[in-house]
Amino acid sequence: MIRRIGIKWKITLFSFCIVLFAICIGGIMLTGYVVNLQEEELGGRLLVTARTVAELPSVAQGLSVPADRAGLQSVAERIRIVNDVDYIVVMDMNGIRYTHPSLSLIGTPSGGTDERPSFAEHTYLSKAKGELGTALRAFVPVMNANRDQIGVVLVGKLLPKISEIVAQMRGEAYVVALFTLLFGVWGSWLLAIHIKKQMFNLEPSEIARLLVERTATFQAMHEGIIAIDSRENVTIFNEKAQEMLKISEDVVGKPIREVLPESRLHETLQLGEPVHNETLLIGSVPMMASRVPITVRGKVVGAVAVMQDRTEVAKMAEELTGVQAFVEALRVQSHEYKNKLHAIGGLLQLDNKQKAMDYLYEITEQHEELSRFMNKRIHSDSITGLLLGKISRGKELGIDVKLDDQSWMETLPEALDTHDMVVVLGNLLENAFEALQKQQGKKEVLISIEQDDEVCSLLVEDNGCGMNEETKARILERGYSTKGEGRGIGMYLVGNVLRKGSGRMKIESTEGGGTSIMITFPMKRNGAVTADD
Repeated sequence: MIRRIGIKWKITLFSFCIVLFAICIGGIMLTGYVVNLQEEELGGRLLVTARTVAELPSVAQGLSVPADRAGLQSVAERIRIVNDVDYIVVMDMNGIRYTHPSLSLIGTPSGGTDERPSFAEHTYLSKAKGELGTALRAFVPVMNANRDQIGVVLVGKLLPKISEIVAQMRGEAYVVALFTLLFGVWGSWLLAIHIKKQMFNLEPSEIARLLVERTATFQAMHEGIIAIDSRENVTIFNEKAQEMLKISEDVVGKPIREVLPESRLHETLQLGEPVHNETLLIGSVPMMASRVPITVRGKVVGAVAVMQDRTEVAKMAEELTGVQAFVEALRVQSHEYKNKLHAIGGLLQLDNKQKAMDYLYEITEQHEELSRFMNKRIHSDSITGLLLGKISRGKELGIDVKLDDQSWMETLPEALDTHDMVVVLGNLLENAFEALQKQQGKKEVLISIEQDDEVCSLLVEDNGCGMNEETKARILERGYSTKGEGRGIGMYLVGNVLRKGSGRMKIESTEGGGTSIMITFPMKRNGAVTADD
């Protein structure tokens, strides 16, 4: 039955109950306050009355002279009626009562339990419970002319019952309750309408069904889905994303910067700009990700990322520079050896066999010497092949490519693999070659690879056209290039490797003065800066 009630009526009924409950609590608190207020007022009035009686000369005379005690009752009764109290009792120091509304109690000792401090010159208020109810009593000592205590005046009045106090405020309480309930119901109805609009006029059951369907849809997707709210907390992290990123714990509700800082979702939330088909290195897994801000009525309230595992594709993309270099090296070597074969063939036709043999030994020795050096100093076939190809490519372009004699690489940094190093070296060398294309005079490129227990550094220097400050600042941006449209991917891939390997890049370059780029990677995983101009 309750489930069939609309959300507006549920909210209105619930709010009505809350208002009614609040009125009851408020009424109880107000009644308690009124009771305390009346007690304070009554207590002050009783003390004033008691002091008035205690300071009357006739009262002091009556307590001091036994013959004058007969007039105390009439004095006390007259004051009792005038001040609207229930009883006034005048007692001597032995507790004998000489005035009392009940004449039969006059001359008898008082049996109260709260009277003792009054016989020690104390003035105070006390509550006493009797047959007729709880009474508030004021005690004031009676002093003679020598300021010696000769008795006590007790003035008391029954406290009103709570039902009597409520009955006194009944009219005001009805008016307050009526208007409070009316405004409460009206406000609840407006709130219910507002909430219903905020929920796109959907009932909770419909929203629950949509949530179940949405969750099932996200879990069934082959892509990883990650979403965050406006506070950068994870709201969606489907099973495929957990599988791809090897995350087994429940991360919903946690900050995305702690769970997956490489996702860059917080950047999308801050900038409010979508990014499509971007390659991200999350841990050691390359991902093809699209990040889109979530907007509601023009306000960014979150961001969502759709990720696909592109391990093989990423490797192919990262190897592209190296593969192109190998292909280019084969083409260059084919062209180079064709020319050398022509030279040898010409010498043989001229019957200069010795010169042909000497020439053959010379070029073979040069190639074997370079190969021996590479194999001895660089313990990576892919990097060795890349360097040999680039050196051959440089010869064809008229560029003297030199490898530092002290170069050494035995192992790779923990966070990187061979493909990463091929991407970095290949792109740096290609940029150096392009910077030397229009250069006149001697063209040189120096390569240095050094490694120790802590860092691995790569240095590529050229005497080409150099870079301006804008190029140095934006060199790692995706799509930025000084070579025209459709370029700007190579150094962006280098930037990805920098982030993956916690590397540091230092650029020294001036326009027309050549360029020196040093990239340093820690051998063990850490959090180094990725770029430093």
